[in-house]
Amino acid sequence: MNQQLGKRFVKLTFGLKQSLSRGHRELITAASVAVCVLLLHSFGLLQSLELAALDQFFRLRPNERPEDRITIVVIDETYINEVGSWPISDAKIVQLLQKLNVHKPRAIGLDIYRNLPVEPGNQELRNVYQSMPNLIGIELLSKNKNFSVPPPVGLNQNQVGFNNVLYDLDGKVRRSLLYWHVKNEVHESFALKLALLYLKSKGITPTKAKSNPEYLQLGKAAFTRFEANDGAYVGADDKGYQILSNFPKPKCQTSSGEFCSFRQVSMRDVLADKVKANLIKDRIILVGSTAPSLQDSVFIPYSSSVMGIAKPEPLPGIQLQAYFISQLISAAVDGRPLLKVWPDLVEYLWIFVWSYLGAVTIWQIRHATRSLFCILICCFVLTLSAYLAFFLYGWWIPLIPSLVCFGTSAIWMTSHIAHMQGEWKRSKEFLHHVINTIPDPIFVKNEQHQWVVLNEAYCRFIGYPNKFLIEKSDYDFFPKHEADVFRQQDDLVFRTQQPHEHEEEFTNADGQTHLIATKRSLHKDSAGNFFLVGVIRDITQRKLMEEQLKRTAAELSRSNNELKLKEDHLRYLAYHDPLTGLSNREFFAEQLYESLHWAQHNNLLLGLLFIDLDGFKQVNDTLGHETGDRLLMTIAGRLSNSLRASDTVSRLGGDEFTVILRAIPNVQIAAKVAEKILSSITKPIVLDGYTIRVSASIGISVYPYNSQDSETLMKQADTAMYRAKRLGKNRYEFA
Repeated sequence: MNQQLGKRFVKLTFGLKQSLSRGHRELITAASVAVCVLLLHSFGLLQSLELAALDQFFRLRPNERPEDRITIVVIDETYINEVGSWPISDAKIVQLLQKLNVHKPRAIGLDIYRNLPVEPGNQELRNVYQSMPNLIGIELLSKNKNFSVPPPVGLNQNQVGFNNVLYDLDGKVRRSLLYWHVKNEVHESFALKLALLYLKSKGITPTKAKSNPEYLQLGKAAFTRFEANDGAYVGADDKGYQILSNFPKPKCQTSSGEFCSFRQVSMRDVLADKVKANLIKDRIILVGSTAPSLQDSVFIPYSSSVMGIAKPEPLPGIQLQAYFISQLISAAVDGRPLLKVWPDLVEYLWIFVWSYLGAVTIWQIRHATRSLFCILICCFVLTLSAYLAFFLYGWWIPLIPSLVCFGTSAIWMTSHIAHMQGEWKRSKEFLHHVINTIPDPIFVKNEQHQWVVLNEAYCRFIGYPNKFLIEKSDYDFFPKHEADVFRQQDDLVFRTQQPHEHEEEFTNADGQTHLIATKRSLHKDSAGNFFLVGVIRDITQRKLMEEQLKRTAAELSRSNNELKLKEDHLRYLAYHDPLTGLSNREFFAEQLYESLHWAQHNNLLLGLLFIDLDGFKQVNDTLGHETGDRLLMTIAGRLSNSLRASDTVSRLGGDEFTVILRAIPNVQIAAKVAEKILSSITKPIVLDGYTIRVSASIGISVYPYNSQDSETLMKQADTAMYRAKRLGKNRYEFA
């Protein structure tokens, strides 16, 4: 009655049905947060933060080796003021190109719009165009003619590349165009044409990538085509063949090792022959303006300082083209990583994993200071992992969504834990009042296996006051072997979430060991706190009585076994020949009766052999009865070895034996067995130095041909045996 009352109170206090298992809480939290963050990401609300994080990675990247394949010839503000006009005259451009071509550069890129003649010198410029196949000019493509700029007049169309620039929403350039289809015509970019001219001398030409025939392959690099939702982008303009730009960060040629962009010389110095030939020979020469007044500048990730402290500095358009060219050549020749992104499914899984880690971390620690420290460590690890993947392999991993998921899951789980703790406090106070009215010892443990509630009966049973036990575990008060059993049973209930009863040893404070039966069950309060409730019954006296009954039962069982052994021995003596160990006449009669019944029921043949030894009396008379007995034992062994396991051989007495052949397919089988027996018996037997030879006469009767009853079959086999003796012995005869 008390136990039933206790169960009802416990169930009333702690809630009834568990809707979630222990691990589902973290999964549901992580999934909910991940879905919300992915929705924010799909609406583009995290795009600016992710692009800003990517820019920080670019700026934190170590400086790379100096770029010695590109030299920029700059037309600065000072030179424009000296000339006094813009655009510069064609004659000046002719002079510049001729000066450069003397030093045999790999390619020359003219990043100046020359669609209109600027006299004097236009005809001379056209002639230079025709004489310099390594010269590349620019055009600006647009579907609206009002915004397009035609290529230089007189320059072969194969020597023209577009210099269109792709801007992100924040005004920065992070992508580059390689190809663009306009009016069903394929146009190559200015940077790509110059890179191809340089790579051609190294035997590298454009091919289709093995991984995807739609992608461009240059040397060691396959250029993955940018799509509208790659990385942080949401619905970006993905016209033409775009790639994400992995801007190089070349260091200075000097020993300082600072970031210096690309080697620059002024147009004034080139015209005055003040530029060393090694800065031009076998290089890509870019000609363009850096004058602020022309407003030909852009912003890239390197435009801002680390953490955006200083004001962003614009980059001249000619330097942007140098970045594009350097990226293409480095990837094709050196295998420098290109910027690439994960498939959407992998990104979603990555974000969910960090969302789950945020929930699990807080749930497992449940301590404010340690949780904060763990959150900081995890955020650092996540950021470092994303940076190393970017720096070493060119992977752009979603950092901001992962950080937001991790932090949101952690905050959500923290608030949930605070709510749980409040609910648990109220539940515990109510529980104290209830369980103290129950006489059976009752304990309540949390998921850390600590006692959180104990009734007075339990405290009396263990022998310690309540204040010493609360928030302690079994290992603090019980011997290790007992505590191990308690922990194992607790874990079983926590894992299966099913009630379980187990018998255990329980040593109290006085050192007395009790045998107890503990009924454990798992419960959850309204806040979702899981805890284990145990109700104990002292079964020491019952176990002592059970042990006494077991001992009595064991004694009775042992006595029964001894009687059975004696009975089996007597039965064996009654049914077996004491000399040969073969079955005797009584056992033979039973077996023959049962075998005939079985053969009749299954419609099978049965053979009966009656065997009498020839010459056995002479052995007895000449060598004595002891030798005769040993001879009979040998013959018995040979008979047993000549038969199947299903056949029965018996000794009827003296030198007479019988054999029951069960389930024979035909009478010829009985004849073959008789022949085998005769052959075995006639083999010489050596006893005490004497070689003894005996034979046998065998009579055979077959059920149902000769008879259907055992007595007649036996008589007919006996008659056939005597006939065999009369006909010369050592033979068999059928009835």
